[in-house]
Amino acid sequence: MDEERDPVQSMDDGSMDLYEISEWETRSGLDRFAQGLYHAAIVGVRWTVIVVAVLILGLQLALGGFGLLIDPRVGTFVALSIVPAFVLAAYLWRADVTTSEPLEILVVTFLLGILFANFAGILNDTVGQVVRVVGSGFGLVPIFGLLALYFLVVGPVEEAVKLLAVRMYAYRMPAFDAVIDGAVYGAVAGLGFATIENALYITNTLETVAPGMNLIRAGSDIATIRALAGPGHVIYSAFAGYYLGLAKFNPDDAGPIVVKGLLIATLVHATYNTCATVLVPVVASVTAVDTFVVFLSFVVLYDGLFVYLLLRKLSKYNDAYRRANHSDEPTDSPDLS
Repeated sequence: MDEERDPVQSMDDGSMDLYEISEWETRSGLDRFAQGLYHAAIVGVRWTVIVVAVLILGLQLALGGFGLLIDPRVGTFVALSIVPAFVLAAYLWRADVTTSEPLEILVVTFLLGILFANFAGILNDTVGQVVRVVGSGFGLVPIFGLLALYFLVVGPVEEAVKLLAVRMYAYRMPAFDAVIDGAVYGAVAGLGFATIENALYITNTLETVAPGMNLIRAGSDIATIRALAGPGHVIYSAFAGYYLGLAKFNPDDAGPIVVKGLLIATLVHATYNTCATVLVPVVASVTAVDTFVVFLSFVVLYDGLFVYLLLRKLSKYNDAYRRANHSDEPTDSPDLS
């Protein structure tokens, strides 16, 4: 879309000074102050979000939310639980045929994914309670309340905060110079989110283990379940991140593109939650197959499908990149004389 121009701008042949008539640039001291104040406000908002996230995490630590992490066995369970998600994120990083993303930006995105997960936890709890109350107040069938929770609260909130982790820092860096970079940074933000979520699930579960019970066995069970759930976060946010990258290089349609990415990630995420919570137990009871076996089969099939679709999307980008890059290379014309 062509840039809109004022009629005076359009008719000017360049001979008129249109400062504060139909054009603007930094000239006066007040101009410089206004520009500095604007940029300070933007930076202030970013740092406020980060500081609040850090304070929430610190409060969780102070209240003992991660108390068991000081136990090396528990820390080991958490580390093992994110191995599949880490491997998937690393594979997506390697699948990028453009320039490799700097390690420092990947690390910052990972840490922001951890920090901003706190926002999702608070919103899921508070808004989720409202959804449950409203659902019960209208006498809705419980499954409808669950669907509303997953599709209207958990899915959109968690995908939005993971995308925020990318938008807050990596998106603004010169290294974010290709659409596919959005998928890479989205995957890393998802890895950060999965890490803190797994840590919470594992520590909360092990805090309920009665004295004398086998902590190793209990930790192995919950770590295995969380290891199966972790890759999903990488997949969902990689999809959303890809569309964030597409939006960066198509600014006229950036809003709808970002919304489309979030819708895709939300639908895939919420459908997973619904199936894992509702469908898996039903199938297990009907078929008399162990619930864990059914859950494992579901995760492999579901995540496998969307990993395939994600890799196919990235492959199309990579193929286009190679063709475009090859077309820019000089060719030696044969001597026809």
